[in-house]
Amino acid sequence: MESEGQSRAEKSSSSSERRPRVRRNVTVAIAQDICADRYPSGSPLPRENDLCELYGVSRTVIRESLKVLESKGLVRGKPRVGTTVCDRDEWNILDAEVLDWMGPYIKDFDLLGCILEARRTIEPAAAEYAAERASAQEIADLDKAWRQMRDSAGEPESFTDADVMFHTVLLTASHNQVFRRLSSAIHAALKYALHASNIAVENREDAVLVHGELVEALRMRDKAGARECANRMLDLAVRDLAAAEKAIGRTK
Repeated sequence: MESEGQSRAEKSSSSSERRPRVRRNVTVAIAQDICADRYPSGSPLPRENDLCELYGVSRTVIRESLKVLESKGLVRGKPRVGTTVCDRDEWNILDAEVLDWMGPYIKDFDLLGCILEARRTIEPAAAEYAAERASAQEIADLDKAWRQMRDSAGEPESFTDADVMFHTVLLTASHNQVFRRLSSAIHAALKYALHASNIAVENREDAVLVHGELVEALRMRDKAGARECANRMLDLAVRDLAAAEKAIGRTK
């Protein structure tokens, strides 16, 4: 009896561990289908039974996934009407999960320029605050990210990973709670924006140089120098964004 009870408990535990993972995977799958325009804005989603068949899960899992998507502004459910895909303007694009779902399709959402505008507003101030407030460990982490950028300048994927880490640590090192929150919120968007830029340009030496100078400005607690370096980084980002948009056929 004891072993039978243990077996049931183990099965129950295993089931409870699997269910959130299944729901999360289905949520991501539906969200990415929405982002890919398989289900365009304003259109109804298939009925629950059809979604169960499409994604191979139960109605309970589908309902839980739709609740998550509704909480993030992607869909809206109404009694006797069903679930409709919301207009993109209603999506919570500051939600890290939403940005991650949009990531592979970010070029289709006119977000690359918006991300750059947000960085123009935030990063110079964050750099100035970081020059005053960053801990020795945070400066060391920035230096580590910069060295990884330098050592992988010929490898766009590795360079982008290090570049994203650099900017994430920079916002955290500002010790501004709003900037810290934005750091986690824009992490996914920044990854795809930087990746698009880094793929489009052949020479990353200028970027490596100015990131290194920013680390040195922080080390010297030079607030004006840190802000100036951040602005120079963003000037390079404008150039690289133009190259990225040209590469993906978005130049008007």
